[in-house]
Amino acid sequence: MASLRCFLRSGRNVVSVVLRRDFHKTSPASVQMNVRDALNQAMDEELERDERVFLLGEEVAQYDGAYKVSRGLWKKYGDKRIIDTPITEMGFAGIAVGAAFAGLRPICEFMTFNFSMQAIDQVINSAAKTYYMSAGLQSVPIVFRGPNGSSAGVGAQHSQCFAAWYGHCPGLKVVSPWNAEDAKGLLKSAIRDDNPVVFLENELMYGVPFEMSEESQSKDFTIPIGKAKVERQGTHITLVSHSRCVSHCLDAAAVLAKEGIECEVVNLRTIRPLDVDTIEASVMKTNHLVTVEGGWPQYGVGAEICARIMEGPAFNFLDAPATRVTGVDIPMPYAKILEDNSVPQIKDIIFSVKKTLNIN
Repeated sequence: MASLRCFLRSGRNVVSVVLRRDFHKTSPASVQMNVRDALNQAMDEELERDERVFLLGEEVAQYDGAYKVSRGLWKKYGDKRIIDTPITEMGFAGIAVGAAFAGLRPICEFMTFNFSMQAIDQVINSAAKTYYMSAGLQSVPIVFRGPNGSSAGVGAQHSQCFAAWYGHCPGLKVVSPWNAEDAKGLLKSAIRDDNPVVFLENELMYGVPFEMSEESQSKDFTIPIGKAKVERQGTHITLVSHSRCVSHCLDAAAVLAKEGIECEVVNLRTIRPLDVDTIEASVMKTNHLVTVEGGWPQYGVGAEICARIMEGPAFNFLDAPATRVTGVDIPMPYAKILEDNSVPQIKDIIFSVKKTLNIN
């Protein structure tokens, strides 16, 4: 009988503990989302939020986009908000800029940013300069977005990184997301911004899944333009990168950690305005710097970062010259073995880190 009473008493205690638990306070699990779906969700939420927002470009409507980034949006919002255009970048980019002048908020998709060269007069002379030339009377709230940089097997004319090209021009904001949270939060901020934003995606990242935090699943989630993020803490050397090369930096950092080298990885997120403060703070901590980018070396993003560090207070904290890892200074070859040797690889980053730290 005593054992029975003990069992019943322990059972009641278990029930009371279960009843006291605050199940409703348990944080929902993070979800996985690839970069393509994050971009799609960002556009969907902003189209729903603001009737002035619309998307135009080649095959964005009935075909759901060349890379399926606009999947389902035409069926949901119709021909007036999701607009297929002829193959004439200068024409539809000009239409988009004119719509922005008139108070709408267009998202202008280039099938690849290599084709934006056909429309660069509209992007630079019409969009980037008008707010300044009108003494602040005419804002140009427009987003130019699409895949940027090298893909795979598409040759010299379809493999260029435009981060440095557009980052050179005052009047533009230039964004280069890496993961799904970057893509969603920065695209929403770009669409809401009253300035022209060049939004540089990467074709090879579209299908890559990432964890999405609870916060990023909210329709109110945005990431401020112009703010970098430290993706990995480290003490020995700073790796600064953007877009797909952030993945390479994290992979290289994982390899180097096994050898006792702790790399701090900074994801730029934004090319212009450049978050120099975050880079400087990291360099002052690690005393070494390597920049990593897929674009060409001459007048590139890494070159600008190195110049800013040299001109600022972090220069006196460097224990060795800064090093750049970039694409090779040639038009992209078509042959795969040559292509692989023309863009930064994990082994190139590891080599540069050891060179900078003077480790054989």
